[in-house]
Amino acid sequence: MRTSIATVSLSGSLTEKLTAASRAGFDGVEIFENDLLASPLGPEEIRARCADLGLTIDLYQPLRDIEAVPEEEFARNLRRARHKFELTRRLGAGTVLVCSSVHPLAADDDALAAEQLSRLADLAQDFGVRVAYEALAWGRHVSTYDHAWHVVETAGHPALGTCLDSFHILSRGSDPKGIEDIPGEKIFFLQLADAPLLAMDVLQWSRHYRCFPGQGGFDVAGLVRHVLRTGYDGPLSLEVFNDVFRQAEAGPTAVDAHRSLLVLQEQVGVADLPAPVVPTGVAFAELVTPDAEPVTDVLAALGFTRGARHRSKPVDLWQQGEARVLVNTGTGVRRGDGTGLAAIGLESPDPAGAARRAEALLAPVLPRRRAERDAPLDAVAAPDGTELFFCATDRPGLPNWRADFEDTGQPPAETGVTRIDHLALVQPWHHFDEAALFHRGVLGLSAQESVDVADPYGLLRSRAVTGDCGGVRIALSVGAAPADDTVHAQHIALATPDVVEAARRFRAAGGALLPVPANYYDDLAARFAFADGELETYRELGILYDRDAHGEFRHCYTRTVGRVFFELVQRDGGYRGYGAVNAPVRLAAQHAVRRLTGG
Repeated sequence: MRTSIATVSLSGSLTEKLTAASRAGFDGVEIFENDLLASPLGPEEIRARCADLGLTIDLYQPLRDIEAVPEEEFARNLRRARHKFELTRRLGAGTVLVCSSVHPLAADDDALAAEQLSRLADLAQDFGVRVAYEALAWGRHVSTYDHAWHVVETAGHPALGTCLDSFHILSRGSDPKGIEDIPGEKIFFLQLADAPLLAMDVLQWSRHYRCFPGQGGFDVAGLVRHVLRTGYDGPLSLEVFNDVFRQAEAGPTAVDAHRSLLVLQEQVGVADLPAPVVPTGVAFAELVTPDAEPVTDVLAALGFTRGARHRSKPVDLWQQGEARVLVNTGTGVRRGDGTGLAAIGLESPDPAGAARRAEALLAPVLPRRRAERDAPLDAVAAPDGTELFFCATDRPGLPNWRADFEDTGQPPAETGVTRIDHLALVQPWHHFDEAALFHRGVLGLSAQESVDVADPYGLLRSRAVTGDCGGVRIALSVGAAPADDTVHAQHIALATPDVVEAARRFRAAGGALLPVPANYYDDLAARFAFADGELETYRELGILYDRDAHGEFRHCYTRTVGRVFFELVQRDGGYRGYGAVNAPVRLAAQHAVRRLTGG
């Protein structure tokens, strides 16, 4: 289906918005009135600019407070509408949006509303324009889509139809099944937006918290299925009012927007995309660092050994069990950046298929400098810039990244860590929702509910995405602190069957665990019953504890090195979470260490 986006959904000047929409792959745009009024370009110039960019102008919006008003007021409205219809013709758009009235003089009179809208459509028809009547969720008298359709049907004018908006419909809890009773040819336009489920005034909700389909809590796909059953053949158009999007760079936001529509079209069965290839595990996590010694000291204390070195690059492979960490000291690493998590290798049943899907969903394919004998690995960039490699470790007939490394003669250690349990990635403030959609749509991971975590200096928002059977777990978070704050660092969680033994071994090898306040353990004693001496052991080592309906979780943290730290985790009995209840304690402890040590 054709795709469109309202210019109000993007930041910048009108020219910047149009360019971003075109580059992201949209077919058309809705021109928001304020964007046109603030543009130095005339209507004909905007029309020509869109044509040059391969964009149609699908809608001009909006006309407000038109119908069910006293005749003197309506006469003024018609004079205003005449100007707007002439403007719409000059733009080359075929449809004008008319929102249901919130005017204090508007009467609760459907017959009057229909009669005035019919006269408005008469005028529009003279200019070769159609009128799409939309029910605002906060409309004075018309606030539901079925009521708006009743008014349009009563008017019975060929140039008058309805505009359906998923936010206005779903935010009120209306049943979208009734959409199927509307003839498809009378649905002149379809606007789409998702939103988090919030208990707040619907106008404020609409103006500040809309997001792209798949990023909120609405069943946008279900609504679109109802619309398509009517025979509607117009564009799928995004109209998203969002404070974050209006401050973020237009280009990436437009790509995120178009990706959301591609995923949506796949959900409703009108897009043929390469099938999702869900990763089955983590092949490696790659750290980049200007100074390897601090991080390799931590790895060694955790029980890792330097088992191999890349044939042509300054990259070492540290391994313990199936947990692999690459340490990259290449010349491209800037000293001021410190140690950071730069790339993740994802075990994939079909690496080439995973890359095809990623490219179809607009993920940036990364060029890779490699020697002639290096494995040809496909990689894409996540919204936060993390490189994602699609891997097939030691599988015959497929490119094997492990073959690029020459063994050092030190076998992988078998001292307690079995694999990478999960990875925690801190997102730039304006990429959090995009990241969740990216990992779900591109990688085929399942997104869990978003949780808020109290930080001493703000609020941290986190959302986990997981693969089948927990083979891949990634915790995405965004906090109030700056992105380079060492507290809000990326981290690698390492699975162990015995976190107490792993913690003791780490400390005996010279490693420093994050200290946990005594008050935490006093509270833990009140919440749970422990075996004799168990809580004292946790207190001694800084081990945190949680329990859910499925099992238990014990975990502890290393000190931060640069912009990364490690976590030792023990899951028992099918525990599914990440110890989120303990996150405020961990964050406070990291802040305290940072104040004392300066890092």
